Amino acid sequence: MITSHDIVMVGGGGAGLRAAIAIAETNPDLSVAVVSKVYPMRSHTVAAEGGAAAVIKDNDSLENHINDTISGGDWMCDQDAVELFVNEAPRELIQMEHWGCPWSREPDGTVAVRPFGGMKIERTWYAADKTGFHMLHTLFQTSLKYNNITRYDEWFATKILVENGRCQGVTAIELRSGKVEVIAGRSVIMCTGGAGRVFPFTTNGAIKTGDGMSMAYRAGVPLKDMEFIQYHPTGLPGTGILITEAARGEGGILVNKDGYRYLQDYDLGTPLDINDPKHPVKKSMELGPRDRLSQAFVAEREKGRTVSGPYGHVVHLDIRHLGEKKIDKKIPFVRELSKNYAGIDPVYEPIPVRPVVHYMMGGIDTDITGATALPGFYAAGECACVSINGANRLGSNSLTELLVFGRRAGTAAAQFALENTVLDTALLELQASDEQERIRRNFFCKDGGTERIFTLRKEMNETMETSAGIYRSEKRLRETRDKIKELKDRFSNINMEDKSLSFNTELTTALELEFMLDVAETIVYSALERTESRGSHQRTDFPERDDEKFLKHSLVYQGDDGPRIDYKDVVITKWPPGERVYGKEG
Repeated sequence: MITSHDIVMVGGGGAGLRAAIAIAETNPDLSVAVVSKVYPMRSHTVAAEGGAAAVIKDNDSLENHINDTISGGDWMCDQDAVELFVNEAPRELIQMEHWGCPWSREPDGTVAVRPFGGMKIERTWYAADKTGFHMLHTLFQTSLKYNNITRYDEWFATKILVENGRCQGVTAIELRSGKVEVIAGRSVIMCTGGAGRVFPFTTNGAIKTGDGMSMAYRAGVPLKDMEFIQYHPTGLPGTGILITEAARGEGGILVNKDGYRYLQDYDLGTPLDINDPKHPVKKSMELGPRDRLSQAFVAEREKGRTVSGPYGHVVHLDIRHLGEKKIDKKIPFVRELSKNYAGIDPVYEPIPVRPVVHYMMGGIDTDITGATALPGFYAAGECACVSINGANRLGSNSLTELLVFGRRAGTAAAQFALENTVLDTALLELQASDEQERIRRNFFCKDGGTERIFTLRKEMNETMETSAGIYRSEKRLRETRDKIKELKDRFSNINMEDKSLSFNTELTTALELEFMLDVAETIVYSALERTESRGSHQRTDFPERDDEKFLKHSLVYQGDDGPRIDYKDVVITKWPPGERVYGKEG
């Protein structure tokens, strides 16, 4: 069966909904399909806590935001994209205000902003500590007023359809019936989020399995900068729950087993007394960038200065000095999460934390309109790499990014759809038949398979954490490269017991693992070839940054004999590469 729309959105989170709204506003006559494997309000945008960055205060400037983003990204950001992003960011957050997003306020009624790691000045808008939750609600409710947006909730996209040199839709499994169907479109926008589930300990929800990245990769679209994986320094052990950066922005401190503020030992500044009204200091100590703080944790662990717990080594995030009133006003969700999942009340006890995989700077290679190398195919949000995040994303830029580039991708995809009206429906149906047969043959018709999905996934997680985590080396990366190849070979012999069609979660789990193995392989190959240390990519065997050889984006293509790596220059406009300096600035 084939269903046709003008534009197909794959992913119903923040980026997908913002793109859909942009299309509906551009031309209400264009029909938009929003295809999501979960109900949109279960998309991972809902989990973002801390806030969204945009210049709004008189003491801030666009130049400051640009500089913080570029230096935070260790000069891997395309500066034309950053400049555009920063300029359009305030408009998008004001638009969210007009749609009903309940931004927190100062006593005089102005929008409240909080400090975030790596920033010279406060510019992070927030809605208490449930910012993503409120933003996603706002976008979802806004989308409901447009009759030309049709949702396909609980449809699992499996393949990008290419005919006559352009993208013309996707195949998707209707989870209720198990049928593989074509959802055709004159253009397609991929908004499926990141792939944090490639790693074992991650803040990413269960749905973030790299589906869109892998589908693009298989369709011949390169993935860019896949070696750059951001660890957030304050994950709640054993849960994957994020203790938001807002806790440190409000004045929380990190201490080791001795109660010592260890970040002062890692060139991140000198701590002020917690009772000093100037605490916390921007771009210093706990408000340093995420990559540097995560690396400092590893160093503390190696020195034996961390606390051994049931889920590995931890340090403590102490917010007790903030007091109950401030905690309940500014970061109530932090208190709720700590009580419910760690059994502690941070008003009275410090919170155990450790670094946790949080965000992928890399993704589907796009330009500033969201366009890819495949005509008619666009991407936005975490699955895309428009190159504003570089080697280390500046905290609170991601929520704003999905708005800015979601809107731009929607507008561009709408224009493409108006200019390319022909759909090769007969050929698309043939592709759908082939995809249904592939799924039947590879998953339903196998008898006697010896490999279990859970086992393969666990082994993938373990090898990625060990070798492609905060620190890497050639030896370990080669071992993981070989291990991922082994896992892909073994995947062909999986045992799938559930042969039913309706809501077959074993099938979707298998398909997700297949996608994740693709993504894992691109991460490892890209990391192996980048023989330098930059931002979140730290090579113990190549500890220095090498601008001469590697001030370049990596591009990984699917090849017959495995991934193929190419490079293209980072766009430098006004801000030449310099030293990342934190703690030495005021």
